[in-house]
Amino acid sequence: MSTAPTRALEHPEREEIRLEAVLHALSDPMRLQVVRFLAELGEEGEAPCSAIELAISKSTTTHHFRVLREAGVINQVYRGTAKMNALRRDDLDALFPGLLDSVLGADAAQRQRTD
Repeated sequence: MSTAPTRALEHPEREEIRLEAVLHALSDPMRLQVVRFLAELGEEGEAPCSAIELAISKSTTTHHFRVLREAGVINQVYRGTAKMNALRRDDLDALFPGLLDSVLGADAAQRQRTD
Protein backbone atom coordinates (compact mmCIF):
# COMPACT_ATOMS: atom_id res chain seq x y z
CA MET A 1 0.00 0.00 0.00
CA SER A 2 1.49 3.34 -0.99
CA THR A 3 0.93 6.56 0.84
CA ALA A 4 0.35 9.80 -0.98
CA PRO A 5 3.08 12.40 -0.58
CA THR A 6 2.28 15.21 1.80
CA ARG A 7 2.69 18.88 0.99
CA ALA A 8 5.29 20.42 3.22
CA LEU A 9 4.74 23.66 5.09
CA GLU A 10 7.52 25.93 6.36
CA HIS A 11 8.21 25.67 10.08
CA PRO A 12 11.08 27.14 12.06
CA GLU A 13 13.54 24.67 13.52
CA ARG A 14 13.56 24.58 17.32
CA GLU A 15 16.68 26.75 17.57
CA GLU A 16 15.09 29.35 15.25
CA ILE A 17 12.02 29.94 17.46
CA ARG A 18 12.16 33.43 18.96
CA LEU A 19 10.51 34.51 22.21
CA GLU A 20 9.14 37.73 20.72
CA ALA A 21 7.47 35.81 17.85
CA VAL A 22 5.91 33.34 20.29
CA LEU A 23 4.64 36.13 22.55
CA HIS A 24 3.22 37.98 19.53
CA ALA A 25 1.46 34.81 18.35
CA LEU A 26 0.00 34.20 21.82
CA SER A 27 -1.15 37.82 22.22
CA ASP A 28 -4.22 37.47 19.99
CA PRO A 29 -7.42 36.05 21.53
CA MET A 30 -8.22 33.91 18.45
CA ARG A 31 -4.73 32.43 18.31
CA LEU A 32 -4.81 31.83 22.05
CA GLN A 33 -8.09 29.97 21.56
CA VAL A 34 -6.39 27.69 19.01
CA VAL A 35 -3.48 27.04 21.40
CA ARG A 36 -5.88 26.34 24.27
CA PHE A 37 -7.82 23.85 22.10
CA LEU A 38 -4.65 22.04 21.03
CA ALA A 39 -3.23 22.03 24.59
CA GLU A 40 -6.40 20.34 25.83
CA LEU A 41 -5.80 17.48 23.35
CA GLY A 42 -2.63 16.51 25.20
CA GLU A 43 0.82 15.53 23.97
CA GLU A 44 -0.18 13.27 21.10
CA GLY A 45 -3.21 15.33 20.06
CA GLU A 46 -3.74 16.97 16.74
CA ALA A 47 -6.78 18.38 15.04
CA PRO A 48 -7.79 19.67 11.62
CA CYS A 49 -8.38 23.40 11.29
CA SER A 50 -12.09 22.72 10.80
CA ALA A 51 -12.36 21.17 14.31
CA ILE A 52 -11.31 24.43 15.95
CA GLU A 53 -14.31 26.73 15.76
CA LEU A 54 -13.40 30.39 15.52
CA ALA A 55 -16.04 33.08 14.96
CA ILE A 56 -14.09 34.71 12.13
CA SER A 57 -13.82 34.35 8.35
CA LYS A 58 -11.91 31.49 6.75
CA SER A 59 -9.24 33.84 5.40
CA THR A 60 -8.69 35.37 8.84
CA THR A 61 -8.55 31.89 10.38
CA THR A 62 -5.91 30.92 7.82
CA HIS A 63 -3.89 34.01 8.77
CA HIS A 64 -3.99 33.12 12.49
CA PHE A 65 -2.86 29.54 11.86
CA ARG A 66 -0.01 30.84 9.69
CA VAL A 67 1.14 33.24 12.43
CA LEU A 68 1.15 30.39 14.95
CA ARG A 69 3.04 28.09 12.58
CA GLU A 70 5.64 30.67 11.54
CA ALA A 71 6.25 31.57 15.21
CA GLY A 72 6.90 27.91 16.00
CA VAL A 73 3.89 27.52 18.28
CA ILE A 74 2.13 24.87 16.19
CA ASN A 75 3.09 22.25 13.66
CA GLN A 76 0.91 21.84 10.58
CA VAL A 77 0.90 18.96 8.10
CA TYR A 78 -1.41 18.08 5.27
CA ARG A 79 -3.16 14.71 5.49
CA GLY A 80 -5.18 14.38 2.33
CA THR A 81 -7.14 17.60 2.08
CA ALA A 82 -7.05 18.29 5.83
CA LYS A 83 -4.42 20.48 7.42
CA MET A 84 -3.65 18.90 10.79
CA ASN A 85 -2.43 21.03 13.70
CA ALA A 86 -0.45 20.09 16.78
CA LEU A 87 1.02 22.20 19.56
CA ARG A 88 4.83 22.24 19.63
CA ARG A 89 4.81 21.89 23.41
CA ASP A 90 8.11 20.00 23.61
CA ASP A 91 9.94 22.70 21.65
CA LEU A 92 8.33 25.57 23.56
CA ASP A 93 8.92 23.94 26.96
CA ALA A 94 12.57 23.25 26.08
CA LEU A 95 13.21 26.81 24.92
CA PHE A 96 10.99 28.74 27.35
CA PRO A 97 10.34 26.55 30.41
CA GLY A 98 6.98 27.29 32.00
CA LEU A 99 5.94 29.92 29.46
CA LEU A 100 3.13 27.98 27.82
CA ASP A 101 1.72 26.75 31.14
CA SER A 102 1.89 30.30 32.54
CA VAL A 103 0.11 31.80 29.55
CA LEU A 104 -2.59 29.11 29.54
CA GLY A 105 -3.03 29.47 33.31
CA ALA A 106 -3.34 33.24 33.06
CA ASP A 107 -5.81 32.84 30.18
CA ALA A 108 -7.94 30.43 32.25
CA ALA A 109 -7.92 32.82 35.22
CA GLN A 110 -8.89 35.76 33.01
CA ARG A 111 -11.72 33.82 31.37
CA GLN A 112 -13.00 32.81 34.81
CA ARG A 113 -12.99 36.45 35.97
CA THR A 114 -14.79 37.72 32.89
CA ASP A 115 -17.40 34.96 32.48
